[in-house]
Amino acid sequence: MQVFGMAPRARYIPGAMTIEQLRKVVNARPFRPFTISLADGRAFRVRSPEYIFLPPKAQRTFIVAESAEDYNIIDLPLVTSIDFNGRRQGRSKKAR
Repeated sequence: MQVFGMAPRARYIPGAMTIEQLRKVVNARPFRPFTISLADGRAFRVRSPEYIFLPPKAQRTFIVAESAEDYNIIDLPLVTSIDFNGRRQGRSKKAR
C-alpha cells in the first residue's frame, strides 16, 4: 500500500508533514495502525482512529491518547516519521 505516493515505511522530513497528510493516514480505509515518532525520541502508537484526534480547524497540533486518562498534545513540526510496520522507533513517555 502506498501513502502519499511513498512506500508505507517512508520517512518524512521533520516539519514537512502537513495536517492534511496526517488526516489521510488517519482516515485511510482500511485503517492501518501506525507509530508516530517525534524529534525528542518519544513515539506514540495509534492502534485505531479512536486514539487520535485532529481538531477540525487545527493546522499544527493534534492529540494522541494512550488511554482514557492519558493523552499527549503534539506539535506537528516535531513529527519525524510515521511507521506502519508495528514497531516503535523511539521511547514513549511511559517508557522513560
